[in-house]
Amino acid sequence: DKGKIKIKKIDDNTSEGVEILVYLPAGVSPDKTIDALYSFTDCELAISPLGCVIDSDTPRFMGVSEMLQVSTQNTLELLKKELEINLKELQEKWHFSSLEKIFIENRIYRDIEECETWESVIEAIDKGLKPFTKHLLREVTQDDIVRLTEIKIKRISKFDSFKADEDILKLEDQISVIKNHLDNLVDYAIDYFKNLKKKYGEHRSRRTEIKTFDNIIAAKVVAKNQKLYVNREEGFIGTSMRKDEFAFNCSDIDEIIIFRKDGKVVVTKVDKKTFVGKNIIHLAVFKKKDDRTTYNMIYTNGVTKNSYMKRFHITSSTRDKEYDLTKNGKGEVLYLTSNPNGEAEKVTVHLRALQRLKKLKLDVDFSELAIKGKLSMGNLVCKSPIKKIELKEAGVSTLSARKIWFDEVINKLNTEERGKYLGEFEADDKILVVQKSGLLQLLNFDLGRHFNDDILLIEKCKPENPLTAIYFDASKECYYVKRFIPVSSDKSTTIISESKGSFLEIITSHPSPELNVSFVKERGKDRKEENFILNDFIAVKGEKAQGNKLSPKKVHKLNLIEKEIENVPEEKTDDVIENVVRNDDSDESKTDSESDTKIIIDEDSTDNQFKLEL
Repeated sequence: DKGKIKIKKIDDNTSEGVEILVYLPAGVSPDKTIDALYSFTDCELAISPLGCVIDSDTPRFMGVSEMLQVSTQNTLELLKKELEINLKELQEKWHFSSLEKIFIENRIYRDIEECETWESVIEAIDKGLKPFTKHLLREVTQDDIVRLTEIKIKRISKFDSFKADEDILKLEDQISVIKNHLDNLVDYAIDYFKNLKKKYGEHRSRRTEIKTFDNIIAAKVVAKNQKLYVNREEGFIGTSMRKDEFAFNCSDIDEIIIFRKDGKVVVTKVDKKTFVGKNIIHLAVFKKKDDRTTYNMIYTNGVTKNSYMKRFHITSSTRDKEYDLTKNGKGEVLYLTSNPNGEAEKVTVHLRALQRLKKLKLDVDFSELAIKGKLSMGNLVCKSPIKKIELKEAGVSTLSARKIWFDEVINKLNTEERGKYLGEFEADDKILVVQKSGLLQLLNFDLGRHFNDDILLIEKCKPENPLTAIYFDASKECYYVKRFIPVSSDKSTTIISESKGSFLEIITSHPSPELNVSFVKERGKDRKEENFILNDFIAVKGEKAQGNKLSPKKVHKLNLIEKEIENVPEEKTDDVIENVVRNDDSDESKTDSESDTKIIIDEDSTDNQFKLEL
């Protein structure tokens, strides 16, 4: 509704699963719209990690770290109680097993044969056990004696003393392990947490997705929904000045940089109507930290009246603060250009005709100037008054190529050295992108562009290097190999068969790739493997060519082999050798100690041979 995102219409087809179709007007970038949805809507919400829990019947607010500490401590106490219960149960088993062994081996059950009352039975067993119970963990109770009387005659008759000792030893080992766990409770708890996923997560896949989101700058993705107007003479800019000169489209959160004739520059926010100073000569949307846009300027110093030239960037500025570009004030800007990629043009400066002047014009090449700060004085052009300045020759970029990286986590390009390095890019360079579906694209290096998750190859496009692709043709149920050079085009191209089920398996720009193929194993035979040198297997053909069938056998696995490329020095030709000899002969002052190499031509030899003496 506010116009920050340009959308044609929305269809909500949600049923069992969420499906919302967003239609965009012609010319609107889907990538910027996606970023704008994250920036201006609830497409992505920040959830506070501070939670409220009930602790001892009382509400308590705590963060994730504190909550994790409390939960871990609680788990530690529960594990301790569990170990103590298991220890007690094992000790009870050991106690009764030992008591049972004493009762049967020492034939104490015979002492109750003449007892007539229950009390006398209990007393006789207790009396019979006392000489043998000193090594037990606790005293013998009446309940223990009652359990002994419940032992069946069959068990007594088949009692195996050796087996009973083994069972008691096993119980002692288990008791020793549990005591060790209790003594090292923290290590035991760590192992417990490690085994949770192994024990319970085998058939339970993760339902959430771990992904890193990059910071979206709202000014870069907001729709240009405002028209900015300017009155250069009176010094006003704004979105409500419809009767004045139209400048450009912008958004309501943009900042505008304004250059004036008097050499002042100011950055201000877009508003309905703002006074920025009379005699505006240039205005544009201000981009913070922009070290590519370069301003070329010639101005007259207000004190000395001399003319100076300089090149500078403006990467930051305090809003609504005026900066003086003419150094001493009261100066005047004679020439100013804004160059988005650091272009440096040549201009002709025409001087006013004075009696002492013989030369009335001179050429200035901005490419010879170093780029300095916006408040620097610059280099002297002349001390005479300037009549006018004309453009002599358009400039080319003087900035170094941009180093671009591809971040595989968020699938976007960057210049902050995150992810895979793609190379240095000039203005006309392209990025080669190939998806698993076989779609090939040649794109410019726009840092705001999104890439799909199914990228198989992304690198700087080198038009002279052929690509090698191995794909599966579903209609013919076999693999094909093709080599081709990508054709520069703005449209996407499918480089594999369009039959349903076809997919691209491997693609590489390596100059001499090899392929190891293992085939489906036949019954009673070893699995066969075969190596293919792909440069010999197929020649370079067109982008739409089908290619050659890899093998009539059923393929089990493909393994691409990319050997390191050795830099072999080029052989010197005869012409080069002659030039070296001439240069060596012409430099008579050069001593043997200064020369690392002598080239001696054997004139008597009929073969084209030479030798080097180091």
